[in-house]
Amino acid sequence: MPELPEVETVKRTLNNLITGKTIEQVQVRLPRIIQKPDDIQMFEVLLQGQQIETIERRGKFLRFVLTDYVMVSHLRMEGRYGLYSTEDPLESHTHVLFRFTDGSELRYKDVRQFGTMHLFPRGEELTQPPLHKLGLEPLDEAFTLEAFRDRIAHKKTKIKPLLLNQEYIVGIGNIYVDESLFLAGIHPEREASSLSKKELMLLHEAIIRTLSDSVEVGGSSIKSYVNGQGEIGLFQHQLNIYGRQSQSCKTCGSEIYKTVVGGRGTHICPTCQPLKRKRIIKKSEK
Repeated sequence: MPELPEVETVKRTLNNLITGKTIEQVQVRLPRIIQKPDDIQMFEVLLQGQQIETIERRGKFLRFVLTDYVMVSHLRMEGRYGLYSTEDPLESHTHVLFRFTDGSELRYKDVRQFGTMHLFPRGEELTQPPLHKLGLEPLDEAFTLEAFRDRIAHKKTKIKPLLLNQEYIVGIGNIYVDESLFLAGIHPEREASSLSKKELMLLHEAIIRTLSDSVEVGGSSIKSYVNGQGEIGLFQHQLNIYGRQSQSCKTCGSEIYKTVVGGRGTHICPTCQPLKRKRIIKKSEK
């Protein structure tokens, strides 16, 4: 699934490709992609004549800011956008087409068919599902160490599933949680409340560094991700731990192992990420 760096890359690519274009016609070929409004014809009609002012991102969601509306799009597992000429042959798994007045066409393809689109009047999209409960943006100026601590420091949840919870911090999926925890030297099964102030500082820095480095090289193409111009990301070549089970740690040489934490495959270096346990105080010591 595209995570924050990949969605950020798609956002930047689409801004270069379609900002300023005016929608002439919309064709929905797979109705279940459209989650709002319920009437698919209304979705098609409301978008006619709308100019694309900018593309923004909230977590793993794209926000197409139009003249009067905002279209919220989630790519899910395999969704991708591409710009074509209206004369180009239609490829398989193309589910939504946005034809522009200049003769070009934005096409949404999705092999798995899990992607979604919601259309809202401008200003309403942040107060309703699916965006209304999203947490801190880790690449935003508001993602300060203090805000990060306030959000997670007292939680008794294991740190990995907590970081994956989009209501606390958005956009960090499985790849980037594993990478961030490795850089910070924190075991994924540690309770968030057990982390020291120094460990929280290191984790805060690791999250920002990992995501920023990935954005710089267009994200990670672990499976089938490409941006709006069909280009793959390159961050998979810089991964320290994710996908490297049974290989030697680049830092200490220990063998990386893979386990399951919070229902997700998790990569750990036993030396760089020791699992510290709270010391149990016996009654005789009280």
